[in-house]
Amino acid sequence: MSKAIITVVGKDTVGIIAKVCTYLAENHVNILDISQTIVQGYFNMMMIVDVSAIEKTFGEVADELEKVGEEIGVTVKIQREEIFTKMHRI
Repeated sequence: MSKAIITVVGKDTVGIIAKVCTYLAENHVNILDISQTIVQGYFNMMMIVDVSAIEKTFGEVADELEKVGEEIGVTVKIQREEIFTKMHRI
C-alpha cells in the first residue's frame, strides 16, 4: 500500500468534501482516514489515502487536486506519507 496525506484548507463553502471526494473516487484513490473541522468559518480537512491504484502519475494527481481546490476556493495539497512524516518529525 502506498499512502499519502491530503490537506484541504480555506473558507468554508458548500460542497468542498463532495468535490474533493468525487475527484478521489474517480481516480481510484481510497480514503483510509479523514478528519475535518470548521473554526470560525474556516474549513480544515486532513485525509490519509491509499494511492496504490492510481493510473496517473502522483504529480498529475497533485496538480489536478490543486486545480480542484482553486475551483472551489480552497487550497488542496497532497504529499507522500514518507515525506510528510519526515517534514513533521521533531
